[in-house]
Amino acid sequence: MDAARRRAQLHRQHVADAGRAYDTFLADVATPVMRQLAGALKAEGYAFSVFTPGGSLRLASDTARDDFVELTLDTTADVPQVLGRVRYARGSRTVDEERALKPGASPDAISDEDVLEFLLTALEPWLER
Repeated sequence: MDAARRRAQLHRQHVADAGRAYDTFLADVATPVMRQLAGALKAEGYAFSVFTPGGSLRLASDTARDDFVELTLDTTADVPQVLGRVRYARGSRTVDEERALKPGASPDAISDEDVLEFLLTALEPWLER
């Protein structure tokens, strides 16, 4: 039981550390990149807006309310990590994808280039149309 308590306490500490690093990551890295990309998309005729709902960051389509790319912190894994979630509709079918932004990396190890690479890949379904 002591080992389980120590593991739980260690996990809680990792989650708290990752939460602080994630807040900094959102403010200093992800939000500026996403806002700049949203501006570039609008200039090219793709209407997207940036939102910050409850500890996440979302780039949402202005034309289809359920189409978005979102960044969140997954604290359920052994090592907390930033997840990217993509949702878009294709006809009557809704596609949901979820993957680590940079597998195994803590939020403070993710660069603006990593965020941009993820976003460009995630936006392909909209850019193909």
